[in-house]
Amino acid sequence: MAATIPTETITLEAALEIARTTLAHGQAQKMKPLAVAVLDPRGALKAYLADDGTSLLRLDIAFGKAWGTLGMGFGGREFARRSAKAPSFMNALMAASDGRIVPAQGGLLIRNAAGQIVGAIGVTGDTSENDEACAVVGIRKVGLVPDTGDPA
Repeated sequence: MAATIPTETITLEAALEIARTTLAHGQAQKMKPLAVAVLDPRGALKAYLADDGTSLLRLDIAFGKAWGTLGMGFGGREFARRSAKAPSFMNALMAASDGRIVPAQGGLLIRNAAGQIVGAIGVTGDTSENDEACAVVGIRKVGLVPDTGDPA
């Protein structure tokens, strides 16, 4: 039996709108400056935006949150849980990924209505919970489904 392969990918327009909306929500909530990376299902950077005042490593952190969710197939909440339960596995995963994975909230899979992964987002700059909340708003704005790593 053939595996189901996602046939859709996030569009550039949707990726940019998600990033813009994510930043706007953070600004409206008076959060610290945010950085947002949106990746396609292959892990390629589709869009990156950052508020004025973000620090140097924010691109790497945002990318690492998104890239890790794609690589493992679950959102940042599940990543955080697994990291706490199995630190030796996380150390091995970090080594295998050359340190690119950031296992924390604020990394979410982006799904279409059929449940297929069409991309991922990583948000960083405020608390991980706030980063995630902003990402959820951005993803929903374009009619896609956020996957935080918790059951729906």
